[in-house]
Amino acid sequence: MIGTLTEWLSAESIGAPMWAWLLFLALVLGLLALDLGLLHRRDRVMGVRDSLRASLLYIVAALLFAVWIWRHFGEEASLLFLTGYVIEKSLSLDNIFVISLIFGYLAIPAAVQHRVLFWGILGVLVMRALLIGAGTALVHEFAWVLPIFGVLLILAAIRMLRHDEAALPEGQTRLLGVLRRHLPVTETFHGRAFFVRLPDPGRPGRLKLYVTPLFLALILVECADVLFSLESVPAILAITQEPYLVYTSNIFAVLGLRALYFALAAMVARLACLKQTLALILIFIGGKILYQQLLGGHVPPLLSLCVILALLAGGALLSWRVARRERRRPNPPARWKRAAPPASRPE
Repeated sequence: MIGTLTEWLSAESIGAPMWAWLLFLALVLGLLALDLGLLHRRDRVMGVRDSLRASLLYIVAALLFAVWIWRHFGEEASLLFLTGYVIEKSLSLDNIFVISLIFGYLAIPAAVQHRVLFWGILGVLVMRALLIGAGTALVHEFAWVLPIFGVLLILAAIRMLRHDEAALPEGQTRLLGVLRRHLPVTETFHGRAFFVRLPDPGRPGRLKLYVTPLFLALILVECADVLFSLESVPAILAITQEPYLVYTSNIFAVLGLRALYFALAAMVARLACLKQTLALILIFIGGKILYQQLLGGHVPPLLSLCVILALLAGGALLSWRVARRERRRPNPPARWKRAAPPASRPE
């Protein structure tokens, strides 16, 4: 029996030994248990300091995982993991805008916003696995699809620059209308509950299952993540088509980003050059795909990682300079006077 178990753990499964997948799954579940079970057992408003502390925990975990990959799979695999991690983390920053708009539109109390983000992660684990599995299978079966990915990423960059970040995307508002028409939704929040049983107006003495606005926020956040993953997953597939590296880098980045949400949401008005920075990253990755697939060139993983980090650093520096210049104006806009916390209303 021991021999059979050893063979099963050593068997290759979706690009990596089974024991490597089990180790990653155990690490993710451990981080989630630590996050919700110990750090955020009670619903409360998560401050910027707590957000940065939790995010640092996920970043350290990702870096340690990269070191582990270096030891077991080699230097190149570790660089590919780090590049995919940085790409996903940077591109997902744009998702912060939409999540913040969703919470503000539905007036989600700040104390339970972390609960929505946490349970949203469970959906991400499944949806990203399906998208990455489909994407890698498509690329391995039809290599010509990669240049199409490159063109789509460049078009996504152009669309990102044109998007109005002050309004909830039209698709989200339409989905919200459909949900409200087809689901019994409560008018008010009921603590941290997604579902509640209330008296049925049409059937006296009977209880009816209702969904709360908190559940609507969860659905919208999940849909927003699916839409953003349609851009981020092809971007990472341009770096590597190894399912293990793509999936692990994706999940580590998403875990850390949800923890960082509250700090970023408070500073989002000061990230003046974020859209331009993310658009440049998409253009670089799309151009890299076209260069390698159509011209036969090769871009080393370390160079890709350095270029992306340089773009992020440049965008952060420009945003800081814009923020400082705006604050020095005689009558600075209200958003530059003080970073606003995530929109919410008391229960």
